Amino acid sequence: MPGNDLALLIEAAREAGRIATAYVGGPLEVQDKAGGAGPVTAADLAVNAMLAEQLRSARPDYGWLSEESEDTTARLAADRVFIVDPIDGTRSFIEGNHNWAHSLAVAQGGVVVAAAIYLPMRDKLYAAAAGEGATLNGLPIRATGRADLVGASILASKPNYAPEHWRDGHVPEVARAFRPSLAYRLSLVAEGRYDAMMTLRPSWEWDIAAGDLILREAGAMTSDRRAAPLRFNNPVPMVDGVLAANPMLHGALHAALAG
Repeated sequence: MPGNDLALLIEAAREAGRIATAYVGGPLEVQDKAGGAGPVTAADLAVNAMLAEQLRSARPDYGWLSEESEDTTARLAADRVFIVDPIDGTRSFIEGNHNWAHSLAVAQGGVVVAAAIYLPMRDKLYAAAAGEGATLNGLPIRATGRADLVGASILASKPNYAPEHWRDGHVPEVARAFRPSLAYRLSLVAEGRYDAMMTLRPSWEWDIAAGDLILREAGAMTSDRRAAPLRFNNPVPMVDGVLAANPMLHGALHAALAG
């Protein structure tokens, strides 16, 4: 069944790319969401409408959680739930760079079992189904095997390196990098382009659900900032940060962080 769900997610992700790229260079009708939740464009809403129609009509018994849909408690009673971000990296989309993605996942019992992340402007489609490995454009991918934290390449925003986040205030010497899209950061670690990623603040499920499975199927370990396994379809759809790397490096990263 996860494989069947994956085919559905891939088809929907590619259609999302066709819709979103049609807006590139044209009017985006940017609005600010309530409560300082960030911008939303006509493209976000158009992709969300398509995903809701295509995915929910194909799996009417699945729950629904999307950044651009009003959340309800109905999803909590569903055995399986779609968790989607129509455009992860909306600010990047508005600015005209190519580092935005469509992030689509199916979770069962709190665990992601099928996932697709698509960057249409880069023609990069990351995908995974539980027990079937992770791929980029159909080819297998694997996280790096680096064990030493010093010198490791880590995708994280600057505030994560504040001394108060680290044991005894000691920030390790790592190669720092950043991408605005959380889904893309997760995928780049799964691909082996970077050794690890972290975000120490609470994170929305739709930003990370798909990347969680893709990483695990690529041999990485994922957790919240305190090394607890990530669980999805929570009543408040957030997790307490994310750490991701191969198991050895994940352990070293967690050990270096303040408790």
